[in-house]
Amino acid sequence: MINKQNLWFLTLFTLILVLSIYYITMPNDLLVEALKKEPKTEQTTSTKTTIEEVSSLTAMRVSLEEERQTVMNELQEKLTNDEATNEEKNNAYEQLKYLNEVQGKEETIEKKIKKEYGVDCFVKIDNNNADCVCVSNKHDNTLANNIMRLIQENYKNKMYTTVKFQKS
Repeated sequence: MINKQNLWFLTLFTLILVLSIYYITMPNDLLVEALKKEPKTEQTTSTKTTIEEVSSLTAMRVSLEEERQTVMNELQEKLTNDEATNEEKNNAYEQLKYLNEVQGKEETIEKKIKKEYGVDCFVKIDNNNADCVCVSNKHDNTLANNIMRLIQENYKNKMYTTVKFQKS
């Protein structure tokens, strides 16, 4: 049986999902219309490339958010299940807490990378693995090392970090 809180959560989540999909697909339509009206220039082409690359980062963020949201929904169902034992509920609560911490750290790391190195990026953390995808014209080993160090600074345990570059 769905209670009011779950119904509101599902309604708001659905609204956010629909709006995010709308905004992800919207810039391409506007860009096509703008290109039809304006003559092609070098600046317009570079703008198009940048928008597509940033959209790929947004698509990665949305897919990760969808994955995590389904896991969180399952965990919340365990928490509200009357037949679940206290141990199961405690485990579900701890997993929810861990997922929220991971999301917060990912956002913090992305902001730090953007601030310190001026690079748009996507960070995904899973247990002791950190994957970072950066949009940059400069594919530099030094930049990759600095990003790995910045990620490792946030953890006491050894993190296995990969940094991938996409051209902008």
